[in-house]
Amino acid sequence: MKKIETAKAPAAIGPYSQAYEANGFVFTSGQIPIDPATGNIVEGAIAEQAEQSCKNVGAILEAAGLGFENVIKTTCFLADMGDFAAFNEVYAKYFVSAPGRSCVAVKDLPKGALCEIEAIAAR
Repeated sequence: MKKIETAKAPAAIGPYSQAYEANGFVFTSGQIPIDPATGNIVEGAIAEQAEQSCKNVGAILEAAGLGFENVIKTTCFLADMGDFAAFNEVYAKYFVSAPGRSCVAVKDLPKGALCEIEAIAAR
């Protein structure tokens, strides 16, 4: 196994890693919309937060030498399922290969985030 780390995505806010690679697969931790430069959740509604979460996933994929086209599965968490359509608009700009996906509403997300995205990518 190989740990994947980059300063271009937020540092872990708990006892976990940004991602690991094993057997040709990269497994990212869930990425909430933290701006890695400030360590704060980005201002705005679901569109702005989804944008930052996608950028954070992209930075981790890049650190692993991969891109969004390598993603085979995502799991998305929304604080409000009413944000589903707006979230999808942003998500679709990044995950253009339409990987497998689960998307669920949850009671709360860390730091009051509106969304979180985790991904599995293949070499």
